[in-house]
Amino acid sequence: MASSKKLLKSNASVKRAGKQALANQPVSAELHPVLSELRSFLSRHLFLSNRLDSATQPSTQRLAQTPKLLLALSGGLDSSVLLHLLATLKPLLGFELYALHVHHGLSPNADAWATLCEQQCQSLHVPVTVTQVSVDTTSKLGIEAAARLLRYQALFDARRVIQADFVVTAHHQDDQAETLLLQLLRGAGVKGLSSMAAVDQTRNLMRPLLGVSRQSLYDYAMQHGLAWCDDESNDNTRYERNFIRHDVMPILQERYPSVQSVIARTASHLAEASELLAQLAEMDAQHLVANDSICLRGLEQLGIARAKNLLRWWFAQHKLAMPTSDHLSEMLQQLLNAKPDAELSINIQHYILKRYQQRAYLCIDQVNVPFDLVWNGEETLTVPNGGLLTFKQVLGAGLALKFGMARLRITNRSGGERFKPDASRPTRTLKHLLQAADIPPWQRDHLPLIYWQDSLACVPGVGIAHELKAAEDELGIEVTWQPATFEVHQSMA
Repeated sequence: MASSKKLLKSNASVKRAGKQALANQPVSAELHPVLSELRSFLSRHLFLSNRLDSATQPSTQRLAQTPKLLLALSGGLDSSVLLHLLATLKPLLGFELYALHVHHGLSPNADAWATLCEQQCQSLHVPVTVTQVSVDTTSKLGIEAAARLLRYQALFDARRVIQADFVVTAHHQDDQAETLLLQLLRGAGVKGLSSMAAVDQTRNLMRPLLGVSRQSLYDYAMQHGLAWCDDESNDNTRYERNFIRHDVMPILQERYPSVQSVIARTASHLAEASELLAQLAEMDAQHLVANDSICLRGLEQLGIARAKNLLRWWFAQHKLAMPTSDHLSEMLQQLLNAKPDAELSINIQHYILKRYQQRAYLCIDQVNVPFDLVWNGEETLTVPNGGLLTFKQVLGAGLALKFGMARLRITNRSGGERFKPDASRPTRTLKHLLQAADIPPWQRDHLPLIYWQDSLACVPGVGIAHELKAAEDELGIEVTWQPATFEVHQSMA
């Protein structure tokens, strides 16, 4: 095999790796420093997380529960070392280990890398899967970003299939330092500058080597006679990260020998600051966010910096990429200063930011599709426009079960409906009641109406027909409606 992708450093390396096969599982009480650090990390994060998750499960399930890890294995130095480390710790700590190699097909050496990964895993008795993906080389994201998205999608899909607790990657201290510098040059905020988290609970992602330098991993690989491959694209300084790694970091390291560890430590400080900001946003959201909308009067009282922090948090909940600082300031200005009757509409990626009755909403652009469904006792029902209806049995509220609420008909508005949720008030047009309930105009046409025996029985967000309401001591069916989210809407498209 040629040149740019060096599977092994020499023939001697092949022999050395073969002779070390019996030494892959050291039983000495004195562990290698990198191995010791990884053992401590897994004890803190993997097993603590596993104990917390199983605390509410029956004892028979807890006894049978063994943590599972899925390693992202490229065949490079970092992931090859992590494979060896995890395979060594597996019998000591008692977890299951799997590996996945994503074959991007972008290099002429890609088949050889996949073969090496299979050989590595076979020698360490680790089940491995090779998954091929097709990268769009014309993607506006760039080849690197497009390949990364497909790689993580393959990893998360595989994690769900084998029901692993975490996907594990081999990002290390040098990667962390490079990430912070890249984010700094892009003008990132505190969250971006905090770089990579050691444990990302939201995505079930673990990066246990962030405190370990690449030099330490190299030393470990040489000491244990490991084989690995070098991706030729890693030398191409057209890519930003490679430019930082090969052209910037050496200059900084010459002047500041501990630059990687210092920058990585700064990232951890920023991660703590980012966590505090997230906690502050959650506290503010408890008071200001309801029905997936934000109270603008309350937002204004927070002050500019804190209001922006809440908006960032809210956007993150919808999986939106953060807008630039200028764009965020402009959004906040328009939300707070628009006239009460102004129709505000700001595009934010796949959402539209709207304002109604002193509240801000993130909406998706929908076509009103007529539907006519029958409810047969399901706990949830997804309507064709992507909204979700939830049915819950409660005491003293909802549609009275004594009437035999079965086979409810669910459809959307046709216009001219009249409804009487309050026995002490006259029958009103549904249009009037929707306005009185402050339901935004863009949601009204998609609102599901629930009929029982051809009578309008329930309008979510408005009420129950007064004659069909459950009394205080009666069981009823409570119906709630959640408007369509982008993810659900896309899945139904």
